[in-house]
Amino acid sequence: MKHYIIVKFKNGTDVKALYEPVKEIFDETLEIPGIHGVDVRTSCSDRDNRYDLMIVMDMEPEALPAYDVCEPHLRWKEQYGPLMEKKALFDCED
Repeated sequence: MKHYIIVKFKNGTDVKALYEPVKEIFDETLEIPGIHGVDVRTSCSDRDNRYDLMIVMDMEPEALPAYDVCEPHLRWKEQYGPLMEKKALFDCED
């Protein structure tokens, strides 16, 4: 399945500067059995009504509970959660 995390950061957040540290966090999740790939992307549009960052994880559905409690996911929430204005999560089959 694909697990999408789409984030709108608070005004004034330097999204481009967050790219590498966020990618490093999510690359660590590749060590979890059943997670096959991670793609982190920033928006190419700077419009107010657009989200800023999208993370796409390719995983087995059974890997989602392990991801939810893994250290990188908890670190992501702790470090970047306060910078978020809103977040959308979406899961779908390939």
